Amino acid sequence: MFATLNKNKMTNNKFEEFLKCQQEIASFAKVLSHPARIAIIELLAKEKEIKTGNISIDLPIGRTTVSRHLKELKEMGIIQGSIDGLKIHYCLDMKRLNEINETFINFFRIMHPSKQF
Repeated sequence: MFATLNKNKMTNNKFEEFLKCQQEIASFAKVLSHPARIAIIELLAKEKEIKTGNISIDLPIGRTTVSRHLKELKEMGIIQGSIDGLKIHYCLDMKRLNEINETFINFFRIMHPSKQF
């Protein structure tokens, strides 16, 4: 008398049911939604390359928090890291940032075709 749960259909996350371009914009927006990640991107744009430990010196967050934000930025491809002993040197992936920029420009053009972005 108990209903059997179908775990494959019992999900509140409908992310995969949206268009790939919609998923991509949402993923980019999510990664960019925290001021610490924006600050890290700005810092890397200014410095070109920075060691992991030095990021927390310039920002009001601890090393553990910096690492978590770096991980999210790296997973999205916004930054790259190269290992140098015990330190990792991070820099922006300009190719990926240009792709993200183009994706957002196209998105806003669809919403407002008469405006220049």
